[in-house]
Amino acid sequence: MTTRPIVGRFAPSPTGHLHLGSLTTAVASFCHVKSMGGDWLVRIEDVDFERCKPKFATSILNDLDNLGLHSDGTIIFQSHRTDIYETYIHQLSAISYHCTCSRKDLANHAIPAVSFYDLSIKDLNLAPIYPRFCLHKQLSNNKIRLCLPDVLSAFFDGIQGVVWDNPAKSLGDVVIKRQNNMINYILACTIDDGLQGISHVMRGLDIMPMTIAQLCIARLCGLPHADYFYHLPLLMNQDGQKLSKQNLATPIDTSTPDKASDLLFQALTLLNQNPPKDLHKNPPAVILTWGINHWDNQRLHGATLGAF
Repeated sequence: MTTRPIVGRFAPSPTGHLHLGSLTTAVASFCHVKSMGGDWLVRIEDVDFERCKPKFATSILNDLDNLGLHSDGTIIFQSHRTDIYETYIHQLSAISYHCTCSRKDLANHAIPAVSFYDLSIKDLNLAPIYPRFCLHKQLSNNKIRLCLPDVLSAFFDGIQGVVWDNPAKSLGDVVIKRQNNMINYILACTIDDGLQGISHVMRGLDIMPMTIAQLCIARLCGLPHADYFYHLPLLMNQDGQKLSKQNLATPIDTSTPDKASDLLFQALTLLNQNPPKDLHKNPPAVILTWGINHWDNQRLHGATLGAF
């Protein structure tokens, strides 16, 4: 059991406005870590400078503020931390290489990913494995791939149970920096979790296939990693798709305290926390206090959050 400070986080990517799916994750991570007396941090993961927009970051932070979901520390923006990521990329240079292959080049050569989960590869969005055409070419100034270890490993998930994975077979040599100098999520998130001292990670089930790889990357970088993981069931739309910006999820509206209260009540309901029927009549701060005092991870075991 860890003796270091309890720190959780919510790390949205500002590729669109906050929607009910991401709000549910935010409420879950907030109530969970606060129920243990920990700190909750907000991090804006905006390394994707092609899709992330400042207006969406502003909108997300405004919604979180209106909902009473306040960060206990300085809000960091990954777009301001490129030099930090470059330092760790240099540290990983012995087990990484430059690659010139395009998707078109790989269309007929990629190796199917192996799923170690009770979910389909389609559900997990696992990409084909890169066949290492550029491994020994001694290239430069191209995208950079990191060699992940070919070892079957496991971690314990507080919702999903024991999770096994071999990152070399499920993800392969992952791109950590693109040719346009964009740092990829799997690296930036791992580094920031380590540098911010994140001890508890609660996030969507769709990110679970990256967890073993991120644990490996943290060790390779000489950084601490989270001690506890909780991968939440996904909120689905009426077509059975993950509720997301890509699937045109409706932005939430926190423009009035009543609307904010209704959203928090709805999130706690979707998270199977069984809030009392009249709780939504209270201000956001009262609803969050109830959520913290009554938070129960057991209610999430084997659950599906349903359709919306």
